[in-house]
Amino acid sequence: MVGAVRRHTHETPTARTRRPRDIAPGCRDVWSADPGGGADPRSPLPGGPGPGAELPEHGPYPHPDELAGPADGAPYPVHGPYDGPYDGRPESAPRAAYGRTGPPAHAPHRTTLWRTPSPPPAQGSAGDPVDVLAEAAGADPARIEGWLAAMTRLGLLRPDEGGRPRYAHPLLRDAVLTGWPRPRREAVHRSAAEAMLRRGDRVEAVARHLLRTPAVGLSWALRVLRDAVTVAVHDARPADAVGYLRRALDEPVSDDLRQRLLTELGSLEYASADTPAAIARLAEAQHLPAEPRNRVRTAVALGTALAGRGEIRTAMEVLRRTEGRLSGHPGLARTVQTATALLSDEDLATRQEVYRWLSETGRHSPELVGTAGQALLVRYAATAALISADEAMARVRDLLAQPTDPLAEPFLLGTAAAVAQWADELDEAERLVERGLAGQHPALLHPMQHALLNTRADIVASRGDHARLLALAADRGPGPGSGPTNRDAHALMALVHTGRTDEALHYADRFDLREVPENWELNRYLYARGVLRAATGDPAGALHDFLECGRRQAAREVISPVVTPWRTAVAECRLALGGGPEALALATEELRLARVWNTPRTVGRALRVLGTATGGRRGLELAEEAVRTLRDAPADTDMELIPALLAQGRQLLGAGERGRARARLREAAELAERKGALRWLTLAGQALREGGARGPVASRTGADALTGSERRIAELAADGRTNTEIADLLHLARRTVETHLTSTYRKLRIRRRTELPAALERGGRREREPRPDTRC
Repeated sequence: MVGAVRRHTHETPTARTRRPRDIAPGCRDVWSADPGGGADPRSPLPGGPGPGAELPEHGPYPHPDELAGPADGAPYPVHGPYDGPYDGRPESAPRAAYGRTGPPAHAPHRTTLWRTPSPPPAQGSAGDPVDVLAEAAGADPARIEGWLAAMTRLGLLRPDEGGRPRYAHPLLRDAVLTGWPRPRREAVHRSAAEAMLRRGDRVEAVARHLLRTPAVGLSWALRVLRDAVTVAVHDARPADAVGYLRRALDEPVSDDLRQRLLTELGSLEYASADTPAAIARLAEAQHLPAEPRNRVRTAVALGTALAGRGEIRTAMEVLRRTEGRLSGHPGLARTVQTATALLSDEDLATRQEVYRWLSETGRHSPELVGTAGQALLVRYAATAALISADEAMARVRDLLAQPTDPLAEPFLLGTAAAVAQWADELDEAERLVERGLAGQHPALLHPMQHALLNTRADIVASRGDHARLLALAADRGPGPGSGPTNRDAHALMALVHTGRTDEALHYADRFDLREVPENWELNRYLYARGVLRAATGDPAGALHDFLECGRRQAAREVISPVVTPWRTAVAECRLALGGGPEALALATEELRLARVWNTPRTVGRALRVLGTATGGRRGLELAEEAVRTLRDAPADTDMELIPALLAQGRQLLGAGERGRARARLREAAELAERKGALRWLTLAGQALREGGARGPVASRTGADALTGSERRIAELAADGRTNTEIADLLHLARRTVETHLTSTYRKLRIRRRTELPAALERGGRREREPRPDTRC
C-alpha cells in the first residue's frame, strides 16, 4: 500500500527519505482499505495548538493557531531582493511567491468528502488544509481527505465555521500532543513550513511553524522570519514581530546582521512596553561590529530607550561615546550631536549644557552642527523670544532647501514642523509631519517619532478638533517615561472645552506627578491641569499649576508664550482672586513677548487678557483689537477668537452697550457650537441672559445661522468659485475654507455644493459684499 504513494517532484530530500507515518503519526491508517478503522488521532491538524503545544525554549512566541494562517488574512506582497539593511522590504521566497491561494499544480481533482459547506476562503488565505497535510506528509491528498473524514465520523475532529478541521475537545488535543516527542513535533512543524512555502502560503503562516522548530540553518528560514517581522510591524503588532525576530536570531547569522536584528528587536521590545529587555538588546547590539551608519542607528535607539526610562545621563554618555568613534564621518557625528540635543530636553541641567555648546558652535561655525542642528537652534531662539515667526520660518525653509544626510533628515523635518506649527503655518506643518513620519523606519526606535506625533497633536489642537485630539491620546503608544505626555495634556483640555469636566477630572487622576521626572511634557500637562482647575471653580489650584509651569519653563529658557501662555493664564486667575495689579503686569509682559513672535494667535490672546485686566475705555479698545486680530488671521484661530468675543461681550455689557454685546456673544456662541466647545457655549449663554437676550443662544440652522465669514465663503462657492480660489481671494488657508463650508452645509441642511444657491436664496436675499478685484 505504501508503494501506492505518489511522490511530488518538488519534495525536499528530507521528505523523500521518510514515510508519511514518520512525519505525522496516524497517517499509516490512511493507507488501509478501511479509512475509518483504528485511526490514530495524533496528526498535526490546523487550528489546534498543533504539534507545538509545548513552547520552544527561545521564548513565549505566538501560537500557530492554524496551519495555514487566518482565513481572512491578506497575502503578504513580495517585493524585490533585500537591498538594504533597514529598508523594510521582504526578500523573495525560494521557488514560490507568498500569498498564492490556489491548490498546487500536482493536486488531483477530487470531490470534497470531508469538508462541510463554508464560505470561500478570503483572498490570500492558505487554501485547503488537506493539501498542506498532504505535502507535509508526502501523501496522496485523497488519502488525507479520507482520513480526516474518518476522524470526523468518530467524533475526534469537527469542522470550524470556515470548514477547517479542529480537535473536538481541548483534552483530546492535549492527550494527542502529550504522546509526541519533542523532536517529532519540531520535525512536523518544519515539514509543514516547507510545504506551505512551496505552495506560496502567507508568510506569517509559514513563520508560525518556524517558531516551533530549532534553527533550520538554511537561508529561506531567515528570509521568511524577517518578512514576517515586516508584516507584523506594518500591521502594528510589535509583540508578534518580537517573537519572529527572537526566533530569527536562533538562525546562523553574521555579526553585522545580528547587530541589525538586535537593533530592530530592541526597538520593537520598547514598542511592546518592555523597556528593560529593549535596553539589554540595544546594548548588546552596540558592542557588535557594524558599519558606521548602523552604529548610529543603534546608538540613537539606545539613547531614546534610556531617556524614556529617565536615565538621561547614561543616554548622553552612549551618544557621546558613539560620536567619538565617528572621527572619519563628520556627517554622522553631526547626526549624533543632534540626537543628543533633542534627547537632552528630558533633563534641565543636561539641556542647558548641550544647548550652550550647540549655540556657541552654531554661532562661530554653523557648518559644524549641520542643518538639523541649525534647525534646533531656530527652535531654541523661538522659545526664548529672540526671533519672530516670519524670521524663524525663513530660516527653516532655507535649511529645508539644503542637502541633508538621510539619517539627519528626520531631525530636520520634525524640528521644522514644530516651528511651522508655532508660526501658525498649519498646512505646511502638517505636510512636514507626514513627510517625517513616512520616512521613519517602522522597526527602529527614533526620538523624532514621538516628537512628530506630538506636533501632529499640536496642529489638531490649533484647529480645535477635539474629537481627534481624544483619539490621538487614546493611541498614545510608547513615550518617554510613564508620566503624562503632550497628547495627554491636549486630551485633558479637549475634555474641558467640550464640557466633559467629570471625565477630565477622572483623566487627571491617572497621573501622580510626584513620580514624574522633570521634562517639557510635564510642563505642558501642568498648564492643562490648570485649565481644568480654573474651569471647575478652583482658581487658587489653577494659579498654583500655572505658576509652577511658568517656573519650570523659565528655568529651561522657554520664555515665549508660543508654547505655554502661562502668564495670561496666571493673570486671569489673579483677576478672579482680586489681584488686579499683578494681573495687569503679567498681561503687559505677555503682550510684549507675543509681539516678538508676532502671530495673530499669540498677540490676540495677550490683547484679550490685557483688555480685561485694563478695563475702561482702553480695555474696550484692546478687546476690539484682539477680536480684529484673530478674526483676520489667515490660520484657523477660532479657539482663541471664541474667548476673545466672550471677553469683549462682557466688557460691552459692563459699558452699557447691550446691542453690540449681544452680537459679539452670539458670534461666540455660534463659533463654540461649530467647534463643539460646549463650555464656551454655556458661558456665552449665561452672558447673553445677563444681557437680557431671549430665545436660543445660537441660531442653529438656516441662512440666518451663518456667521459673516461663512456667508462670504458660501456666496463665493455658490458663484462657482473653487475652494482654492476662495482661499486666495480672502487670504485664508484652504482648510479654513473647507471648515466653513462644512459648517454651512450643516446649518443649511444641504449635502452638496450645487444646493448652495437655492439654500442661500431661501434664507433671504444675499447681501453681497464688494468682491476683490481679480483683474490685476
